[in-house]
Amino acid sequence: GIPRKFTISSNEILEALTEPLNSVVSAVKSALEKTPPELGADIAEKGMVLTGGGALLRDIDRLLMEETGLPVIVAEEPLTCVARGCGMALEKMDNLGSIFASD
Repeated sequence: GIPRKFTISSNEILEALTEPLNSVVSAVKSALEKTPPELGADIAEKGMVLTGGGALLRDIDRLLMEETGLPVIVAEEPLTCVARGCGMALEKMDNLGSIFASD
């Protein structure tokens, strides 16, 4: 039959995640290379904030810090912070309307 329980070692998990994590690092580096200088200076000073489920991967902040040389922090409540921030922006749409205007 089908096994109901099995054990995976941390090395097996690391091996499975190596390629996807390398892709994440490459994508971050590529985005940073295309970042306008004024925003790049802000990122260099204040760092990057990781959000979403990927931010919960153990030591991903350390990996990105080592690979980019920039400060990296994991957002408080990374699974919900973006949705909450969007909700706050929508509530203040009248005041922030010009930020969201498209040409």
